[in-house]
Amino acid sequence: MLTIAYIGNGKSANRYHLPFALKLKDQIKVKTIYSRSGRQDWQPIEGVHYTTDINDIYDDPEIQLVVVSTPSHTHYAVAKDILNHGKNALVEKPFTETSEEAQELFALAKEKQLLIQCYQNRRFDSDYLTTQKVIESGVLGDLLEVEMHYDYFRPEVPTNVDHFSLDTSYLYGHACHTLDQVIAYFGRPDDVHYDVRQLLGKDRMNDYFDIDMYYGTLKVSVKSSYFRIKQRPSFVVYGKKGMFVKTDKDRQETDLKHFYMPDHADFGVDQPENYGTVTYMDDAGQYHEESVVSELGDYSRVYAGLYESIINGQPKLVKDEETLLQIQMLEQGISQVRH
Repeated sequence: MLTIAYIGNGKSANRYHLPFALKLKDQIKVKTIYSRSGRQDWQPIEGVHYTTDINDIYDDPEIQLVVVSTPSHTHYAVAKDILNHGKNALVEKPFTETSEEAQELFALAKEKQLLIQCYQNRRFDSDYLTTQKVIESGVLGDLLEVEMHYDYFRPEVPTNVDHFSLDTSYLYGHACHTLDQVIAYFGRPDDVHYDVRQLLGKDRMNDYFDIDMYYGTLKVSVKSSYFRIKQRPSFVVYGKKGMFVKTDKDRQETDLKHFYMPDHADFGVDQPENYGTVTYMDDAGQYHEESVVSELGDYSRVYAGLYESIINGQPKLVKDEETLLQIQMLEQGISQVRH
């Protein structure tokens, strides 16, 4: 068994982590959850020790992995403390605020022969996995352009933030999902163009980004805004022979928000009306337009990967160089913020 503990007992831990760790009952034991305040706003989990004493984690030899689900500006300090106490660490995204901090953590983990990894659960989004399946089928031909959108209509969010900060920036808070998806699948781009904005004006929240990454002739774009009253498709892929459109995002988050948990067989499963559409010309010149049955998204695959890495010595799912590249891109993008 892989025995784990959590630092932080808020939405991140209870919505995006614990349901997926608890799903793997034969591999993972959740033992302890620490929070500084001791507040319990979520349903307590039977058999788990809740504490306000961090030493209940650090002094427990059974605990092998500690998950950091605290505010992003604390990630570096908390993760460093975990490593210095001889524990492996899984850190929510964004991993750190700077690439220098990330490099220091990776070096410290290597020195202590420990694992530290960023929690990139969005690698196991249904829409992302389905898009990969279509690309790899070859029906689109050579790829020309990929557009990835992560939109909301929540104008009250930027309106209620008076001053700019990394903690509240849309780039750090959301591009950490989509940039990782691009890096994981396409690798390091040849060139990057950043359009990062504060739509409400100077010293206000960063509430918009549009990042173009170039891989030879292929352009991959990640675009997000808080001011989209109708969301753009989650993925649009153009090739020389056709295109693929996946309008709806992965459903795991929607189900979680309704407290519909992964122990249901149909958790996160797309219905036919959620399927994407592929349109292409085949080698015989025939036109096709077909629905594509969605791949199954499953965030528990992150925890299954951690089990394999820590218990069985397998390579990490999220490579250090991928996390470093992403943080470097976030740094570069935010340095060019415009209003």
